Amino acid sequence: PMALATAHEPMLLLAVTEFVANSAAFTYFTAGALRRNISSSMIPRRFPLQLTTKSMGVFSPQLQERYPDQPMELHLSARWQPLLSCHPDGLHGALFGSAEAFVVLPNATRVPAFLLNIDANVTGKPTITGNRLRGTVSLTGPLCLCRAGLRGLPVLQVKRLETLLKFGLWLFGVPWANSESCPHPVP
Repeated sequence: PMALATAHEPMLLLAVTEFVANSAAFTYFTAGALRRNISSSMIPRRFPLQLTTKSMGVFSPQLQERYPDQPMELHLSARWQPLLSCHPDGLHGALFGSAEAFVVLPNATRVPAFLLNIDANVTGKPTITGNRLRGTVSLTGPLCLCRAGLRGLPVLQVKRLETLLKFGLWLFGVPWANSESCPHPVP
């Protein structure tokens, strides 16, 4: 049980319980809304690693040998529903995802390249600036990558990829999430 503040003047009071947050996460997960496909054309040009077999050759030389300089796609999805908990400093979440990479052949056929499980801990903090409700997202724990066991796929150097992914999330992912936090006027 929690006690809500009493107001002597008009104010906005927002209370979110873990039940509400986890119910929303469950609904998004079961509806399949926690999926995203990323093509090579969606990666910013300034990012040091492009989504091609040539770039991924750093992590898997066999990939570049089998499919020289071909575009790739990443299919990101949640393996389980996110687990959310409410704390005074924000909403904490444990995310359990997977990234399946495909090589896109000239005839548009997609060939599986690798499958990684990705787990991360994040914190979302709501803020009010002026009359705008905003939020920020940050990584609060280690980013864990684990190659899923599929036979016949090229060898993948996961530690190198994990380091680059952390850098990419820090450089692009978190700033993008923070820029996408829709500023809503506070009544």
